[in-house]
Amino acid sequence: METITTVNEHNFHSEVTQAAKPVLLEFWAEWCDPCDRLSPVLDNIAEKYDGEIKLVKSHVNDNENLAMKYNVDVIPTLLFFKDGQVVEQLAGYMSVPELSFRVNKVLKSSV
Repeated sequence: METITTVNEHNFHSEVTQAAKPVLLEFWAEWCDPCDRLSPVLDNIAEKYDGEIKLVKSHVNDNENLAMKYNVDVIPTLLFFKDGQVVEQLAGYMSVPELSFRVNKVLKSSV
């Protein structure tokens, strides 16, 4: 199973925008309760979609420029990238079925 990668301003381009498969990026912080609740959901998604989608996380306080670039004003914020472009943006906690629905939608869409 692929692990969830941590991204920052230095490796964002290579890990996210140049990724060979769709990417699900979470902006999070340790003081964020919904982020804590979302963590096992993301682990489940990483296992369920192993090889189909890449999961990455970016700490919102450590990567303020990235958060501003992608208009992150609530955390957790989830961004789906496909072919280097944001194709969907979600905010707040989501259950495994809800997030699975969104992942399937992104995997089946064309940019």
